[in-house]
Amino acid sequence: MARGKIRAALAALAITAALSTPAMAQDKQDQNVSDLGVSPPWQGGRNNDAADRGFGFTVADADNLADFHGSPMNPLLSLYVGGNYFFAMAPLVAAFEAKYPEYKGRLYWETIPPGLLVRQIKAGGTVTVGNMTWTVKPDVYLAGEKAVEKQLAAGLLAGPVVPYVTNTLAIMVPKGNPAEIKGLSDFGRPDVKLAMPNPEFEGIARQIQASLAKAGGDALATAVYKTKVADGSTQLTHIHHRQTPLWLMQGKAQAGVTWQSEVEFQKQVGHPIDGVDIPAADNTTAIYAGAVVKGAAHPEAARRWLDFIRSPDGLAIFERYGFKPYTPSAK
Repeated sequence: MARGKIRAALAALAITAALSTPAMAQDKQDQNVSDLGVSPPWQGGRNNDAADRGFGFTVADADNLADFHGSPMNPLLSLYVGGNYFFAMAPLVAAFEAKYPEYKGRLYWETIPPGLLVRQIKAGGTVTVGNMTWTVKPDVYLAGEKAVEKQLAAGLLAGPVVPYVTNTLAIMVPKGNPAEIKGLSDFGRPDVKLAMPNPEFEGIARQIQASLAKAGGDALATAVYKTKVADGSTQLTHIHHRQTPLWLMQGKAQAGVTWQSEVEFQKQVGHPIDGVDIPAADNTTAIYAGAVVKGAAHPEAARRWLDFIRSPDGLAIFERYGFKPYTPSAK
């Protein structure tokens, strides 16, 4: 019995010592974050339009498809949505279905970055995530206005381009702002670890680079997107609206730039996230727009969606997160 107690005590000491090492401490911190429910997908399944969900299987950080929603089996409306307002989609869909009950439970949508959605359109709507491959061709493509105009010119979309809301940038930080970030100029500090969208396929990155140049000239933009990327103090995201808040909550980054609506959402759901405003002189306004995809299987449903999201009911939902209705003066 005494030997058993000694072995147990030694084992406890070994675990304590292991957890005191930096690597294990970070692992323990990450596990605690997961236990708090901050790993995507967020919103408790409300961003799933499938009527019959069958067996539920989601394991945070191991098996989840946070940016694919609804059933791919014969949807009546398929939306390719730039991920910057994934959190608004559940109430938008619910309100749309209340207006058009014939679509209830039959919407499918994706919320990955606009550039990646274009790659999927060019692949015939086929996408592979992990070991699963499926095909859903889009009826509507929704992104920044310039991105939509570009794909219209490329022949992937049918006009007209329909703008509906605007958004501005903000700095996202962990709650309490431990790195004391006061503005974009602090991003040049070598001690600050950043999570930043990848310019290769995240349209927001171009707008961030413009804002960095306004705040600190080309030198600041170069420091953030070249020098700090090279030394590892800037990590580039693939899906910034998921990775940036997660990395901040895991302690892997101390700041990042997102749309202000994403800061608002994270605060609304109670995550330990704060925001730092970017002055108007340094900020960038985005215009969100959409268009019907050329050859869409459900063009009437597509047009109804584009009409709905700029209606008073649709705009009221966007305004919950700080979006503003589009007006021609926004250009």
